[in-house]
Amino acid sequence: MYQEILFEVKEGYAVLTFNKPEKLNALSTKMKEELEDAIAAVEADSSIRGLIITGSGRAFMAGTDLSELTTDRTGAETKQMSLHGQALMNRLESLPKPVIAAVNGYALGGGTELALACDMRVAGEKAVFGVPESDLGVAPCYGGTQRLARLCGPAVAKDLLFTARKVRAEEAYRIGLADRLVPQESLLEETETLMKSIIKNGPVAIAACKSLVDQGLDMSFAAGLRYEAELNGLLADTKDAKEGLRSFFEKRPPVFQGK
Repeated sequence: MYQEILFEVKEGYAVLTFNKPEKLNALSTKMKEELEDAIAAVEADSSIRGLIITGSGRAFMAGTDLSELTTDRTGAETKQMSLHGQALMNRLESLPKPVIAAVNGYALGGGTELALACDMRVAGEKAVFGVPESDLGVAPCYGGTQRLARLCGPAVAKDLLFTARKVRAEEAYRIGLADRLVPQESLLEETETLMKSIIKNGPVAIAACKSLVDQGLDMSFAAGLRYEAELNGLLADTKDAKEGLRSFFEKRPPVFQGK
C-alpha cells in the first residue's frame, strides 16, 4: 500500500515506520502524502486508540529530502511548502488519540519538528535531535520554532536554533526535548508498553485530556479552568464514564467502548 512508510495495526494501536533508510528517512513529498493518509486512517478507525511513530535503520527522520529542493525556489513557493508542512504537523498534533515518537536515531530538521508534534517522545540511546536549518541560511518551517520554545523554553530553543548544533539523547532528556530515555535495543518494546498503559484507559477521557492540555496552553488560566469544567461535564454523561465507575464498585477492569 505504501512505498516510503510501513504501517502496522496491532491490538489497539498502530505503528508507523518511516522506511527509506538509504536516505535516512528524509521527508519527501511522497512520504508526506503517505503520512497524511496514515493519520487519516488512524483517526477514522475507532479500534486504533493510539499511534507510535518510528524510523528504520539509523534515522528517525533526517529532515527534508534536499534532493527535491532547488536553488531557484521562490519565496512564494517556500511559503506554500511551509504552510503545507505546518498543516501536516498540525493534523498529527490534533489527532484525538495519543501519538508517541519512538526516536531511534537521527531526528534532524523536519524529524525533530515531527517529533515535537507528537504527544510524547521516547528516545533510544542513539537518538540525535537538532534543528540545524540556520547552517543552510534558512529556519525551521514546519512549526519547530514555535513548538520547541513552548516545550523547552525560549532560551533552549534559541540555543539550538542559533547554533544549529545536534543534541544527543541524554541532553535531549535533560532539557525536556525527550520525555523518556531507554536502552536502544528495547526502544520499541518500551514505547509499546507505554502505549498499552495509555490505551487501557478511557479513549474519550484521553482525547479530552489531550484537548485540555493542548488548547489550554493557548488560553488564560481562568479560561482553561472553565474549559476543564465544561469537558468534565460532557464526560460525565458518556458510557465510558459510567462503565468506569461501575467497574470500580464491581472490582473489575473496565471495558471502555470509546462512547
